[in-house]
Amino acid sequence: MSEIQRRALVKGAALVALSFTIDGAEVWLSPSEAQAQGAAMAVLTPEEVETLEAVGETLLPGARKAGIANFVDNQLGVAPGDCLLMARIASVRPPFVNLYRAGLGAVERSCQAIHGKRFAQLTPAEQYDFVDRMRQNKIEGWQGPPGPFIYFLLRHDAVDVAFGTVEGIESLGTPYMPHITPEKRW
Repeated sequence: MSEIQRRALVKGAALVALSFTIDGAEVWLSPSEAQAQGAAMAVLTPEEVETLEAVGETLLPGARKAGIANFVDNQLGVAPGDCLLMARIASVRPPFVNLYRAGLGAVERSCQAIHGKRFAQLTPAEQYDFVDRMRQNKIEGWQGPPGPFIYFLLRHDAVDVAFGTVEGIESLGTPYMPHITPEKRW
């Protein structure tokens, strides 16, 4: 699948809705609606959710409210061939949850070693510095999947969930156009 096809697929899927469980019932919501309604997580632990939301928010302000944890959790629970996460496009071998757990775990272990506290407990400046060093592969003692690769995946997830909706596109000042009619030039 080409990058253009992937973006169209992510855009189309996010514009429709994903299946979430609210109070035991399956409902179709956007990740931000699922987050706002307290949809239960099916795959990620509460600690992983906290780390993912904090890292996502550091990478792209607004990712938490857009429902990054709900989006990632939802996609980790679908069949690998249906998954919309960048991990699939980057040829990560399923199950993708193994990579996410290892990456989020590496973030937490490194934060504990450097700061003596969890990533979500760091100041915004410390969080930004940490992800910048992770991006550059400059965290001494990092134990897990390569930091730049985890940065790359989580950054893509944050962008997909934040801007893969009509509201996200409009927040950029670009009106959503469900189709474009090319101008006939001949």
